[in-house]
Amino acid sequence: MEVLRRSSVFAAEVMEVFDRTPTDKELVSQAKVLCRDYIHSRLIRAGIGWNKPEHSSPVPVGKLAEVSSILLRLGDELEYIRPNLYRNIARQLNISLHSETVVTDAFLAVATQIFSSGITWGKIASLYAVAAGLAVDCVRHAQPAMVHTIVDCLGEFVRKTLVTWMKRRGGW
Repeated sequence: MEVLRRSSVFAAEVMEVFDRTPTDKELVSQAKVLCRDYIHSRLIRAGIGWNKPEHSSPVPVGKLAEVSSILLRLGDELEYIRPNLYRNIARQLNISLHSETVVTDAFLAVATQIFSSGITWGKIASLYAVAAGLAVDCVRHAQPAMVHTIVDCLGEFVRKTLVTWMKRRGGW
């Protein structure tokens, strides 16, 4: 009987680990990992040589790698349907890429507009496509450090605006 009780306790602990809702911090961290991976993919596709962020930066593994793959496919579809929307973002916004404040403010304005009528997974995919389009513009205009700014900005937007919605849906 004791063995059965212990195995039930163990099973409950295992299920708790797998069933628990991710923390805000975990969701934001995952959002940034996904953003780095998405941007890196788009820079490679654009034929731009760019080193992936710091070697210590996490890469998507396990479930997050699967999410990254799905996010990239969703982005492909969005970019196929509306190719001009996700390219030349800086020109469309009529902004200079030399100021971190300008890039951050512009990205946040677009993000706020995307989610002004509610949150959906499709809009989240669109946010990543915009971030990557803006990052490609930054690297093309000799501002590769802005990529990190965009990743951080997306993470902050997720923290302030999307994390509660995402937690209700079990995270990524």
